[in-house]
Amino acid sequence: MFTHLLLAVDGSPLSDAAFQKALLLAQEMNARITALRVGPKYHVFAYHTEMLSDARELFAEEIADSAKKYLERIALDAAAAGVTCETTFLIEDLPYEAIIKTAEDRGCDLIVMASHGRRGVQGVLIGSETQKVLTHSKIPVLVYR
Repeated sequence: MFTHLLLAVDGSPLSDAAFQKALLLAQEMNARITALRVGPKYHVFAYHTEMLSDARELFAEEIADSAKKYLERIALDAAAAGVTCETTFLIEDLPYEAIIKTAEDRGCDLIVMASHGRRGVQGVLIGSETQKVLTHSKIPVLVYR
């Protein structure tokens, strides 16, 4: 049915649980996985920005290193399960756009992601990347909760 799953991961326990379920799904369908982690851009609002001259580079290095280690673990788990897995890390302020664009660019036919289930004021203030993907994607989306 589906042959290429885009798995959006963020390192949370819920995301890790969704990965494990997506891995089983990929095994059953003989599908491959592209695991995507999206990190935030560096933003600073400061009066004396010269004090932060190295902060942007340090932030980029830290977030990229963390994502690389996390995605390496994902790839190893997938390989152990016999599932072909590519990984990618992007820096983007709008994760839902990066998720959809990556799925389209890579020819994925299913997006798999977790939902943290934020509702009410927290959902309005923080927003739901899963809800945004569901709203804007033309590719089917499977949500694990």
